[in-house]
Amino acid sequence: MLEHGGQTRVAAARYGIALENWLDLSTGINPIPFDPPPVPPDVWARLPQEQDGLEETAAAYYGTPDVLPVAGSQAALQLLPRLRGHCRVGVLHPGYTEHALAWRSAGHEIVEVSAKEIADTVDSLGVLVLMQPNNPTGTLFSATDLHEWHARLAARGGWLVVDEAFIEASVQAGCAQPQMPQGLIVLRSLGKFYGLAGARAGFMLAHPELLARARAALGPWSVAGPSRHVAQAALRDSAWQAATRKRLLQDGVRLAQLLRAAGLPSAGGCGLFQWAPTGLAETVHRQLAQRGILTRYFAEPRSLRFGLPGSATDWERLRTALDEIL
Repeated sequence: MLEHGGQTRVAAARYGIALENWLDLSTGINPIPFDPPPVPPDVWARLPQEQDGLEETAAAYYGTPDVLPVAGSQAALQLLPRLRGHCRVGVLHPGYTEHALAWRSAGHEIVEVSAKEIADTVDSLGVLVLMQPNNPTGTLFSATDLHEWHARLAARGGWLVVDEAFIEASVQAGCAQPQMPQGLIVLRSLGKFYGLAGARAGFMLAHPELLARARAALGPWSVAGPSRHVAQAALRDSAWQAATRKRLLQDGVRLAQLLRAAGLPSAGGCGLFQWAPTGLAETVHRQLAQRGILTRYFAEPRSLRFGLPGSATDWERLRTALDEIL
């Protein structure tokens, strides 16, 4: 299994700091999450019901009826390689490494491609996997480029897979279409923007034929009933969504300014995180951890990803720690 952010219990044991004293900036999860309504007791007591309205709610939110609830976008990205014969798969690098692992584990040939190499590489691929915005670099692709790459892939029976886990916290529109075409697969998550990572709820948007195959492969009850209940409430709360999007975009700018003032200029990001390449990444990561602040360290390229502090106290704690270190 790959290493991920959020491992505060491991950090607490390693650095000898009590779990409750950690400021976790390692995940990119909204630190002020959606406050879900209480789950009715009967939802806990029965099997998940596909006729509970979740699919219709998601269709209205994403603008397409071609949606399949999944146990987080992670479940979808691990399933997709098993729904396609052996092929050459281009995966954006640097990027969310679970994608490459999933396709490689299923026996596919993996090609790591940088954002600048995509246009020259796409015609040699059966599948192209992108993150929009990219995690951790924050790279965004234009709608024109995405449309062109999808067209070139689909013309040969290929797929464009776009992981939009952080899209709500960016200025870019999503790739969903009223009728999802063959060869375009979009992954959405409630874990980041909504801060509902523990619900393990997300959606796969794709052509109905592929969704039918995915549904059959997942089997029944792929998303727990309480998670379905909470997901509906989150997707319906347009007032919360608008206020949160505005706040996150402002806080993303604020975080970039804080890092720049500390001598760690951000090279990219979105409303939920900022990415700072630096040769001092390992040292800064360790010294912040010694102060009970957990960041996401990347060895290649050497860099740190900072999530958002959630309170005025947390913002000041990060600023003070960076001033002491740098």
